[in-house]
Amino acid sequence: MRRVVNSFDRAWRSRCASALLVVAALPAAYAQPPAPKPFRAEYDVIWKGFSAGTSTLELSAENGDRWRYLSRNQARGLFKIALPGEILQTSTFTLEKGRPQPLKYAADDGTADTSKDIALTFDRAAGRVRGIAENVAVDVAAGADVQDPMSGQIALIQALAAGESPQRYFMIDKTEIKEFVYDAEPASRIRTALGELDTVVYASHRPGSDRITRIWLAPALGFTPVQAERRRGSKLEWSMQIRSLRR
Repeated sequence: MRRVVNSFDRAWRSRCASALLVVAALPAAYAQPPAPKPFRAEYDVIWKGFSAGTSTLELSAENGDRWRYLSRNQARGLFKIALPGEILQTSTFTLEKGRPQPLKYAADDGTADTSKDIALTFDRAAGRVRGIAENVAVDVAAGADVQDPMSGQIALIQALAAGESPQRYFMIDKTEIKEFVYDAEPASRIRTALGELDTVVYASHRPGSDRITRIWLAPALGFTPVQAERRRGSKLEWSMQIRSLRR
């Protein structure tokens, strides 16, 4: 079991950085969607057949034109040996023509150790992202289309609400800007804890990689993610299913 837990530690941290991260580099001109609606969604996380924990996504409007989007991930049972603390990711962003413009991103693994923590600031005027990622200084050039791991999820939701079909995205991943591409897959009607839902489905991957993140989003719920999974080739690494939603 120790080998399973240690492998889960690496997989869970990777999941927290990549789950539901399917975000587009949108064309310059597109229909402006309405502002997103605040929500709180809870998910069950399954890792290689084990009930590994829970994940929560929460979007809220702050003072002025700022928004806050956060993810809380809590291990369950024996997996708490690997991850005793609550893993938290937070993005603060504004909206420009309905598209998120990240201001700050932070990730904390819930322990006193800072070796996995991230704190980044987007300097839009200078076109750079600066901060600290896993105790390494970050100062990289970033175009206007660059998102963070959390604001990217909102970028996808907003793109779909505008009737767009995204094809790629750029995201700050720790110390680097990385490109992801994705494909729209056939729409699917799935069973969830909220009942049967019609969903649109997208598969995302790095160019040349066989690791694919797939996400199901429900148009009737404002394109809220209701299911996700990641596979390496044909092997399922983890999956998430929605358990509750409050809007």
